[in-house]
This record gives sequence, structure tokens and C-alpha cells, in this order.
Amino acid sequence: MTQPIAVDVHILDKEYRVMCPPEQRDELIASAHRLDAQMREIRDHGRIIGTERIAVMAALNIAHELMQRESSQHELESINSRLRRITQRIDEALA
Repeated sequence: MTQPIAVDVHILDKEYRVMCPPEQRDELIASAHRLDAQMREIRDHGRIIGTERIAVMAALNIAHELMQRESSQHELESINSRLRRITQRIDEALA
């Protein structure tokens, strides 16, 4: 098992040291960049004041995006399942 490493990330002009497995370092940095960008957008374009409130709004926005993607993925899986059943019926009818 690999030892966690310390990674410094910058979010809304603050530095945070986070421990993570070495193989997840790049994903952690990308996640921090995404969160930083989301928080900066909320801060710069909204009337929300306070880092904590900005962080909560950013988390809600990102969670909403994730839920939409999961819902879309579920819909695609459902469509694929129906297409497989239809294909199977067609194959059986042709056989």
C-alpha cells in the first residue's frame, strides 16, 4: 500500500494541504482547480458574501451537475437495455 502524500492546493486565495494517495494527486489538483473556479465565479458574479457561503453554493452547484450526469447516465443505460431487448427479439424473429 502506498503512503499518502501531502499536496498543497489553492482555493479562493487560501492554501490548503491535503493528504492523498500519490496516484490521486492529479485528480485532487484538478478538483481543487474546479472548486476554485466555481467559487471565484460565485464570488465575482453574485451577491453572496463570506467564504463559507460561497463554498456551500459551489458545493451545491457541483453536486447538482453530478446528479444531472448520473441521471443522464441512468437514462442512457435504460435506453441501451431496451435496445438490447429489441435487438434480441429481432434476432429471435429472424432465426
